[in-house]
Amino acid sequence: MTMPLMLRKKILLLLLFVSGLWPGSVFAQQSGRAYEFLGLPVSARVTAIGGYAVPAFDNDIDAALVFPSLLRPEVSTHLSLNFVDYFGDINYGMVAFAKDFHNLGTFSASLQYIDYGVFTEADETGETFGNFGAGEYSFMIGWGRPLNERFAIGSNLKTVYSSLYEYYSWGVAADVSLTYLDPENLIAAGLVARNIGRQVAHYRQNNSEALPFDLVFGISKKLANAPLRFSFVAHNLHRYDLTYQSPIALPGQFYFGYESGETASERVSKVADKLLRHMVFGAEFIPSQNFSFRLGYNYRRRQEMKIDSKMSTVGLSWGFGVKISRFQLNYGRSNYHLAGAPNHISISTSLSDLFNFGASIPSQPEFHENRN
Repeated sequence: MTMPLMLRKKILLLLLFVSGLWPGSVFAQQSGRAYEFLGLPVSARVTAIGGYAVPAFDNDIDAALVFPSLLRPEVSTHLSLNFVDYFGDINYGMVAFAKDFHNLGTFSASLQYIDYGVFTEADETGETFGNFGAGEYSFMIGWGRPLNERFAIGSNLKTVYSSLYEYYSWGVAADVSLTYLDPENLIAAGLVARNIGRQVAHYRQNNSEALPFDLVFGISKKLANAPLRFSFVAHNLHRYDLTYQSPIALPGQFYFGYESGETASERVSKVADKLLRHMVFGAEFIPSQNFSFRLGYNYRRRQEMKIDSKMSTVGLSWGFGVKISRFQLNYGRSNYHLAGAPNHISISTSLSDLFNFGASIPSQPEFHENRN
């Protein structure tokens, strides 16, 4: 199918706008970045399959917040609520809603927050001066529309506000994504460039910090004759080396580059380690539309958060989803460290199904599996 000239112009204008936000955000180091909460898992399902969203055929509005090209008429009037009991007194969450406008495409609006809790202000002598809080917020508008039967594009525009004690900052960012859907072979894939942007107001004058840019590829495949779906994500594709160079690293821990005297097998091991740090693996058992069980493995998280004397299940995650009446309930739990594992709860529904307003949009995709 040939892409209409008007649509091609819209895509070009979108890319030109995003390119204006690009400088300074792409090749920054992982440390020293602002608004890191933007990279937290957006839903319980995402938490359960390893912490990164992946395209699929289940009309998940939460996945469309990461891959806006998944915004399509099937998610119109869908509402999602997410809450995470994070570490200590920290908690974060998100609320999102989507609406289709026919020829204009499908739009979403979402609000994300993280609350770092209440702190006691004190000086070096221990004298206290009361309490203060800290938090960060992001408001996002998303848009997506199909290019043809298989390909779709989308973009998110977001504003970010951060308040940390007496320090304040705000910035703007954008996400751009492309997805490919093959219902005959039950394959869904996507590429997204996340958090392309910059600070507008800095915490400290003339001290600009980069945003947590991420270039992510995700793909899922559902088996035609079994209730299983497998997913794979490759993240931080713009940076090869994600290992951390510690100034107090112990012998045997990884550094950047190669060390003199290394054997060929040791070098192969290091290359494999650096490649695996980009990868997240997930699996879902879906015996019916009313229940699913999920597992995930995040290699990088395991390597960075493990304790060698007690590896435990760091880097592993799991969760499940249950559909009750017109509500989809999801739970996800990810083992970051031996110190604890956050609990993620999501509730979503279609307001059209609840109140019978707007266009009649199916709450489940009408893709027919090819079982030949």
